[in-house]
Amino acid sequence: MHTQNIHRLVVTRLIIGWMLLSVIIGGIVYYLELQKVDKLVFGLATVESRLFTTTLDRNSASRKDALKEKADEFIKRHFIVIELYDENRNQILRVVRPGKEAIEGKIATYVQAFPLENAVHYNQFFMGKNSFLQVMLPLQDSKGDLIGYFKGVYQVDAETLHNIEIDIVGTLLLVVVVILMTAIMLYPIIISLNKGLVKLSSDLLNGNIELMDVLGSAIAKRDSDTNSHNYRVTIYAIRFAEILGLPSAQIRKLTAGAFLHDVGKIGIRDNILLKPASLTEEEFAVMRTHVLLGTDIISRSKWLEGAREVVEFHHEKFDGSGYMKGLVGNEIPLNARIFTIVDVFDALTSRRPYKEPFDFDEAMELMKPDSGKRFDPKLLQIFHEQANSLYQAISHAPDDVLESMLKDLIRQHFLRPE
Repeated sequence: MHTQNIHRLVVTRLIIGWMLLSVIIGGIVYYLELQKVDKLVFGLATVESRLFTTTLDRNSASRKDALKEKADEFIKRHFIVIELYDENRNQILRVVRPGKEAIEGKIATYVQAFPLENAVHYNQFFMGKNSFLQVMLPLQDSKGDLIGYFKGVYQVDAETLHNIEIDIVGTLLLVVVVILMTAIMLYPIIISLNKGLVKLSSDLLNGNIELMDVLGSAIAKRDSDTNSHNYRVTIYAIRFAEILGLPSAQIRKLTAGAFLHDVGKIGIRDNILLKPASLTEEEFAVMRTHVLLGTDIISRSKWLEGAREVVEFHHEKFDGSGYMKGLVGNEIPLNARIFTIVDVFDALTSRRPYKEPFDFDEAMELMKPDSGKRFDPKLLQIFHEQANSLYQAISHAPDDVLESMLKDLIRQHFLRPE
């Protein structure tokens, strides 16, 4: 299941990457193609406009008639507006193709400055499905001297525009297909490279979980207990957290805390930890330091840092009478409040050398007076309403069944992504 999620994640990211690259590169290609189109159309317009040079260079009285005749010829082809100016920027001629006056009026609102002698200006406009190019360029005689200016509005014919659009769409489709094929080729490469990393990560995670289990078992044996209590209390904690709807990220911290809640007892002397009689006030003060010792131990491992909420605060009480900090109510982390309930519940419903186990109802009756004192009253009420089925499945299960149940829960919350 974990491998399937990895494959799904890789595919999803490749698809997202393909879409983003297609949009970005497609946009760039579209822009570049339009620039090429602009240059092509501008080149055509420039070539045609240069034909006015010889006529404009005449000094005869018939120059204006010749210019008008040539302008009328151009108007029948691609230009819909032609304006000619002398070298002093005085208008000599203006011709508009019949029926195009409205379009010319709209385009005329975009004023163009006269270019320098060797410069050209142009603007492209789209009106409906038609493309227009407004061109202004200087005209020079055979000696290179400025003799005037040409200004015209060049209409790209529908067939040319259609061919341009086909070329652009074809180029964009080619880009999208190439990127898609690249993503498809990358998929097995990424999976192959990721496979070893996933296995290594999984092995490291399993190793950390096993070490956590071993450490928890060592603590239980140090405290003359068995693995059963650690298994049961951790299962109770995880299942209660699921009932509360907590996310896996928080449940992972709770699990580590449940395993290692008494890790600090490693540092407590045997004559106190294993004393069969009641502890003196001085001895109990030493026993309480297992919380500080446990916090110090897990602080040395970043992976175990999530256990801190339980290790450091599981002896706090809801009314503030607990230790080590005397936190009150919701000041106590939620994971610690959850663990306190399940830890006491398992202690009451388990057989110990000094007592027989209580059943579910008896245990809940014994815990009820501590509602609002030791326990969070809202959590205790929810636990009372929901936990009977957990008790039936967990309390009398043998160690191998408990171990199997716990491994399933760990796989669910540790080995699968959110």
